[in-house]
Amino acid sequence: MNEDKSNTLRSSAVSRQLSDGRLVELVYSLDTKRTMFSVYHNKQYELFEELPLDGEVLVPVSAANNLIKHKAVLLPEKPEPYGSTAELIKAIQVYLYRYIDLSDHFRAIASYYVLLSWVYDAFNELPYLRLRGDFGSGKTRALMVIGSACYKPFFASGASTVSPIFHVLDTFRGTLIFDEADFRFSDEKSELVKIFNNGNVKGFPILRTAITLKKEFDPRAFNVFGPKIVAMRRSFEDQALESRFLTEEMGQRNLRKDIPINLPDIQQDEARFLRNQLLMYRFLNHDRIKVDDTLVDPSLSPRLNQILVPLLSIIDDKVLQDELRDSVRSFEQELYAERSASSEGNVLEVLAELFKDNSRENVAVSEVTSEFIARFGEDYERPVTSRFIGGIIRKRLRLLTYKSNGVYVLPISEKDKVDQLCVRFGIAIPSPAAAELP
Repeated sequence: MNEDKSNTLRSSAVSRQLSDGRLVELVYSLDTKRTMFSVYHNKQYELFEELPLDGEVLVPVSAANNLIKHKAVLLPEKPEPYGSTAELIKAIQVYLYRYIDLSDHFRAIASYYVLLSWVYDAFNELPYLRLRGDFGSGKTRALMVIGSACYKPFFASGASTVSPIFHVLDTFRGTLIFDEADFRFSDEKSELVKIFNNGNVKGFPILRTAITLKKEFDPRAFNVFGPKIVAMRRSFEDQALESRFLTEEMGQRNLRKDIPINLPDIQQDEARFLRNQLLMYRFLNHDRIKVDDTLVDPSLSPRLNQILVPLLSIIDDKVLQDELRDSVRSFEQELYAERSASSEGNVLEVLAELFKDNSRENVAVSEVTSEFIARFGEDYERPVTSRFIGGIIRKRLRLLTYKSNGVYVLPISEKDKVDQLCVRFGIAIPSPAAAELP
């Protein structure tokens, strides 16, 4: 920000929604190599080199900006008509099919996610997309192709330091496209995890402290909310973070022969044309779109509903909504499978079996340990101890234990909690044991 000779504040801007309802978006002309504002109001758009407001002049971020110049951030050129939303979705799917090999259900999800990225600020929660696979599986190609069509995509990789990512997300407020998200160093990984943990819910900025020239501490809040697409080889250790991702496993089938080995230059032209059409979609639909709570599916988990409803809310066609629900059910099944196979899931399976006898007053931790060893002991390299099982019960599952006659036990009052945890972990609850007749 700075002031000109008339004391008018001149503010550099990327996008803005003005108090009179106008939407302001930064565009970049490939012919003139200049940035301008595309301003939409009352079903019309105009281009401005700068935008005067009351007591302020908005100035577009310069085309000389290093990120724009090196195509680390991609922008549309101008709004283009796209027909219907169904036609636009079809155009995105054809574009994705031409250059990358995805499963049919994930191609549909990725197409809707591209659309969602252009109106993401109309929602309070967002899902993330992930492409997971070993080197040579095509995940980086998929990341590039999908990301190029998203809203103000910002391309970064594991070779980048994390600090500038905070600044770019806060300034451009677009889509983070992140390759090789598997950091070697724990400090870098922890910073990246902060972005992902805070970045899918609106209103949770990340606080970071800078030191001024006068060596004073200057705390600053960075807005990291927005859509994110990542490519990585493994998974995050945090299961809560894992549940925010809709994941495609790459490299599990033979590559289609019609996919070009090297991306042709025309791919960039196609992506730019799609960004132009999607800019028009944003202008026409931003104020109309909102969360539709009637789209919540009781058969899905609360977390999956939380990340799915924003996607469903941008689709008018019920058939398309049902197709998307069917597409994401596999993610729920995979999450349940991973949870049920975890140490916590194994302990819950044992507890559910022991608690089916309603005549019991409690279950000893030592009994849980013995049953656990009998069922799953061979899966563990180290000996399983009561201390290990007790730690899972108390610290990970948050169940109550107390000492009775010198041994730790779980009271029967914890059975309801165990049943609820079994539902969350996808573990079948055994039927209660039949009471013996006198």
